[in-house]
Amino acid sequence: MEAPLEDLTFKILQFQKCSDSWSLSLGPWCVRNYLEHITSIGPRTTGSPENEILTVRYLLEQIKLIEVQSNSLHKISVDVQRPTGSFSIDFLGGFTSYYDNITNVVVKLEPRDGAQHAVLANCHFDSVANSPGASDDAVSCSVMLEVLRVLSTSSEALHHAVIFLFNGAEENVLQASHGFITQHPWASLIRAFINLEAAGVGGKELVFQTGTLLYGCGTVGYEDTLNHTRQLSRCFLMFRYPSQYLSHFQLEDELSYGDGFQKAGPENPWLVQAYVSAAKHPFASVVAQEVFQSGIIPSDTDFRIYRDFGNIPGIDLAFIENGYIYHTKYDTADRILTDSIQRAGDNILAVLKYLATSDMLASSSKYRHGNMVFFDVFGLFVIAYPSRVGSIINYMVVMAVVLYLGKKFLQPKHKTANYTKDFFCGLGITLISWFTSLVTVLIIAVFISLIGQSLSWYNHFYVSVCLYGTAAVAKIIFIHTLAKRFYYVNASDQYLGEVFFDVSLFVHCGFLIALTSGGLCSAFISAVWVAFPLLTKLSVHKDFKQHGAQGKFVAFYLLGMSVPYLYALYLIWAVFEMFTPILGRSGSEIPPDVVLASILAGCTMILSSYFINFIYLAKSTKKTMLTLTLVCSITFLLVCSGTFFPYSSNPASPKPKRVFLQHVTRTFHDLDGNIVKRDSGIWINGFDYSGMSHITSHIPEINDTIRAHCEENAPLCGFPWYLPVHFLIRKNWYLPAAEVSPRDPAHFRLVSKEQTPWDSIKLTFEATGPSHMSFYVRTHKGSTLSQWSLGNGTPVTSKGGDYFVLEEQPEGMVTVAIAAHYLSGEDKRSSQLDALKDKFPDWTFPSAW
Repeated sequence: MEAPLEDLTFKILQFQKCSDSWSLSLGPWCVRNYLEHITSIGPRTTGSPENEILTVRYLLEQIKLIEVQSNSLHKISVDVQRPTGSFSIDFLGGFTSYYDNITNVVVKLEPRDGAQHAVLANCHFDSVANSPGASDDAVSCSVMLEVLRVLSTSSEALHHAVIFLFNGAEENVLQASHGFITQHPWASLIRAFINLEAAGVGGKELVFQTGTLLYGCGTVGYEDTLNHTRQLSRCFLMFRYPSQYLSHFQLEDELSYGDGFQKAGPENPWLVQAYVSAAKHPFASVVAQEVFQSGIIPSDTDFRIYRDFGNIPGIDLAFIENGYIYHTKYDTADRILTDSIQRAGDNILAVLKYLATSDMLASSSKYRHGNMVFFDVFGLFVIAYPSRVGSIINYMVVMAVVLYLGKKFLQPKHKTANYTKDFFCGLGITLISWFTSLVTVLIIAVFISLIGQSLSWYNHFYVSVCLYGTAAVAKIIFIHTLAKRFYYVNASDQYLGEVFFDVSLFVHCGFLIALTSGGLCSAFISAVWVAFPLLTKLSVHKDFKQHGAQGKFVAFYLLGMSVPYLYALYLIWAVFEMFTPILGRSGSEIPPDVVLASILAGCTMILSSYFINFIYLAKSTKKTMLTLTLVCSITFLLVCSGTFFPYSSNPASPKPKRVFLQHVTRTFHDLDGNIVKRDSGIWINGFDYSGMSHITSHIPEINDTIRAHCEENAPLCGFPWYLPVHFLIRKNWYLPAAEVSPRDPAHFRLVSKEQTPWDSIKLTFEATGPSHMSFYVRTHKGSTLSQWSLGNGTPVTSKGGDYFVLEEQPEGMVTVAIAAHYLSGEDKRSSQLDALKDKFPDWTFPSAW
């Protein structure tokens, strides 16, 4: 259906105004126009008309207008790809993903005579259910449209092609990127890529991955007026088992989504160098890369697909600020500041232009080996050097410490006897103070969790500092005060100050050796924490010997320590900016207070290390300890009394509690296909540790009497998990409700059962249903799933040993389950679901289907 003429005219005039104003540079207001139009369409789940028709139509209209305005030096080609395929991924223990007829809008900008090599820019225009998805990832697609406009109107010729991929199925677990990189003819041209993502709403976009490292259930048919809301798939499973029975378990329901996760070594240092050379507003850290690729953060991006299935190097960027409203209804266009748009646009335009005119792109394989140490300095510029150079620097710093400490240990015996003893005793006292500090905050955190007051800091971060930070500092000071009073009785304050400085230097040097020998590029942080304090100590040593800890010494000491401390605070800010919101959506099994208290204790240990010596130089620590203890005690009492409510509905800065509601009808069958149980209800999941404790007072029917019962013989406890995250969310509720009656119900049947010549049984199944379905398989005792027509043919299990795409009963060969998820359209809603959703307080985000 064509757009009305008046609408098209408005878009042309709007584009012309944009073009006139920003002819040769990126225009943030043009980006905002694109962004507001895309988000006004509403949530764009894969398979919905909003995603597959309205958004695609709008993108094609804007691309056509850009093509009309383009310079004759350039050629623009447009392709709408609708791939079908499957692949396996080891996220959350492992599962297999199958997709059919999803949508990619692909644009190739190249020199008029063509190009043999290309750089890819990737975004996704789909969103999670019930979220407008402004930051994730409509703003990136809007920026890419504007970058395409600027490059295409430029009078500067490109050496290589730039391929812009607007993919329509990332939230469906990275499907569209897989369809593109494994099936599109232009994929063979790509030598590098930039992936634009979000883990928050606005702010700076962080480079958190760089560098580089293939799988069928065949579609039998596909039918619907939209070609995107109904699928018919035929899959086969092959088992080694001497049985004639099949157990069938069926679910009919709606459910939630998830994102997925693991990485390998980065390599391709030339890409980091390209970013360093081109980015106007750099924000990058190898620390973020190594943390993300460790798997600590439960997330993944299209970067993984291009790296693993395309063996292509790339750069992964994401907005990280304000993750509290990421994937919620609050992720709207007005919350993304123009400054964020300008920053992202300037960086992406500059890096793409640099790569598209670089000679290195064509011969990138020559520069692929080697890792880089890279980090930005307060967002002003980036320092980058090869990891092998970093190792040399690190070991040179270690040698400097060895010489410094060795000189003291190798002095005549009568001079070093006391020093050696005091040094190692000081080392033991320091480690004890750190250990008891950690134990203290963990005891507080566990108690707070047990009395149901976890996440009290979620809406008031200062509470965590006042509770856990002060407790950690107070315990460290207390242990060292005891040591000073009862152990180092006759030692001078000046002497003890020097001993404990040396102890801190020794500990940081130990970390430097461990990180460097472990091959971690993040070791540069330890090098900074060793080199600058050592230089400072050597610079002020003479003055300290003559005058002690006077004003001049303190001033120069603080000045010398400013570099490691300011950079540490900069990193710590980024850590809490990213991790604090994640703890509000990390499931019901991980106590967030324990995690946050541990992080704060670790930060306290690091930040206090070179100030421990001041405990021995100071005349008294009594007032400091009393103040810290008083602040901690008052905060503890306030937290225990429930003064600090975790969530907020403040329009300016909402911090909602996430709740997922799914109206479910479950049908259980026995081995003969007879229905043995059938029930209906609203399945309720809270995505944080507090469960429904704050909800019950508002909705009394949601209480512990309706806690969901695990069906031991059913797949994943008998509930329709969209992804295998059951081990993260064990607390859920099941409120009885009327039966679900979708207009498009799921159907599942066994097509055939064949005995193969190699003593296996081949089962062929057929499934029809809505645009999102999950399958589960659990083999029974004595049988093994050896092959299936999904991914690369090798079955992949999730945590617990189940196969998450097709689940146990005491007999038979295999239990199979299917779950249908209605994420869009009229079948997404029911009167009871809407009524329950309306009861939730305004500080929650109930996502329902």
